[in-house]
Amino acid sequence: MSGYGKERIGWLPRVLAAGMALWLWAGPLWAQPHAERPDVRVVVDVSGSMRDNDPERLAVSALDLLVALLPSGARAGVWTFGETVDNPLPLGEVDAAWREQALALPPALQAYQQHTDIEAALNAAASTEANGWRHLVLLTDGMIDLAPGRGPKPEIDRASRRRLVEERAAELAAQGVAVHAIAFSGEADLALVERLAQSTGGLAALAESPEGLLGAFLDIIERIFPADQVPLDEGRFVIDDGVETFSALIFHEPDDGPLALVAPDGTRYRAEDAPDDIRWQVEPRFDLIRVLDPQVGEWGLDGDVGEESRVNVASPLHLRTAELPTTLYRGFDVPVEAWITHDVGPFEGGEELTLSVSLQDAQGNVQSRVMLEPEAGRYRGRLPAPALTGNARLVIRAESETFKRQRSQAVNVLPAIGAVHRPRAGRVVLAAEHPALNRDNTEIHGELQGVRLEAEAVEETRWHLSLPELDPSLSLPLLLEATVELEGERQTLSLPRLVLYPDGRLGIGLADVAGPTLATETFDDPRGDDTTPPPEADTPPVADRFVEWVNRFPETARSLWQAGWPGLERLWHEHHRDPRLWGALVAFVLLLVVIPLIRRRQTRRPPRREEPHV
Repeated sequence: MSGYGKERIGWLPRVLAAGMALWLWAGPLWAQPHAERPDVRVVVDVSGSMRDNDPERLAVSALDLLVALLPSGARAGVWTFGETVDNPLPLGEVDAAWREQALALPPALQAYQQHTDIEAALNAAASTEANGWRHLVLLTDGMIDLAPGRGPKPEIDRASRRRLVEERAAELAAQGVAVHAIAFSGEADLALVERLAQSTGGLAALAESPEGLLGAFLDIIERIFPADQVPLDEGRFVIDDGVETFSALIFHEPDDGPLALVAPDGTRYRAEDAPDDIRWQVEPRFDLIRVLDPQVGEWGLDGDVGEESRVNVASPLHLRTAELPTTLYRGFDVPVEAWITHDVGPFEGGEELTLSVSLQDAQGNVQSRVMLEPEAGRYRGRLPAPALTGNARLVIRAESETFKRQRSQAVNVLPAIGAVHRPRAGRVVLAAEHPALNRDNTEIHGELQGVRLEAEAVEETRWHLSLPELDPSLSLPLLLEATVELEGERQTLSLPRLVLYPDGRLGIGLADVAGPTLATETFDDPRGDDTTPPPEADTPPVADRFVEWVNRFPETARSLWQAGWPGLERLWHEHHRDPRLWGALVAFVLLLVVIPLIRRRQTRRPPRREEPHV
């Protein structure tokens, strides 16, 4: 593992530095003209926790990569946040001067602060108006940690999280702000990352490696600046006579052999002998090839071609789509609308044109596919409801005898209703993820070992399902089902199975359990288990918590003492309002006073003679 980490640190800066110029050459292929120019506002976490959760400094590399991917003419800016919020690179038009300023920012991205105020950072970055959508790219470990001086902990952290999830996210969406959130640690608050993206029409991703980071940023850029592609199937793609330029981004492993590009006339090109009209950049994990005025016909790639590879094209012909969702819901089909346009006039040749849409999982496997039907100059259809949850991709493809085009859009697939087990409370808490579901149109029940259990609505979009007394050493699958009535139609949704006590020594009937989404729990209530949780449900008795804290105190104090005065100062700032600290200090002072008295008394006491006995 340590060797892998070193390798990751080594190759990514080389990729970013060496590939920068060529990414800029290819920039126009990644963006098409829009009446409104969206803003891209990068919001980077510089809190102390990022020092631990981002040891590879992916946030710094992410900014370099984004600078390379942004097309010239776009508007962008950079904010940093910890306990306070700063704007080291104000909003401006992306040009050579802007890129130079952005590449000089890394020192500011490593000036770590002690706390994490995600709410203030999003508010600051979203405050300036824009001529179009404002896309906030949040790079964080996702852990809200406010300064104790602002109030008692952890109440102030929970309140900030609750405002973001329940109020601010909806307000941002109404103001034309989309939050694309990338978490840098599996220990992060992934549910918060998902909810921010879900509520604002953004994308969410977990990037624990340079590969994941590259994929996440490509997905975000393609969402903000859609681009036309040609299908790439088994290393083959077709270029029609309308294509002016194509750019092939080919992923591969570091140990794979060199790649060869084969033109329709059979000419083989390699990076070391490519002509002037082919710009070729070779990096350990990808090749980027741009071909000007390419030959018409089928091109081929001789070598290993990764699943995320793509070929973008610039031409007067464009595949357009109605707005595609970034979040899909299990059990609900997806309406899709697409059409073809031409820069110099109306598109002709629709009689032989076919359009289709497919849903692919994270491994590129097609989960479902449907043909779109022509209707008043456009093509419409409904993709069947997703059966799995997680990261996926919508691919819209147009084909005729003379050309092929496709659009690719990353999506997050969530269950329509999220569920989480609260074992101490003896219940399952359920919440509607789909925005149209609520207590008035949705009924939920579960089945546990053949016994039907009814869920009770406790809020507008929240239910409780009480469980019988269970053995924690036994893992059991809870089958969940919802009956929904929308627009006069009644349907039944099978929700993902929920495993009760997954760490139990024994498991019964655990086959075919649905996998997780980006977060390990698809539903996370920012308020905890309940609005007014019973003391025994979530919180151990005060005495137990005090004893536990005192038992941990020597180890904590020792580590802080080793950290020096800053460590002790941090302990004081974080816990000086905690009565347990004062109790421990009083107990410690008493021990300092009592122990010498006991020893003095023992020294004065005459030795006691032991009588022999049998």
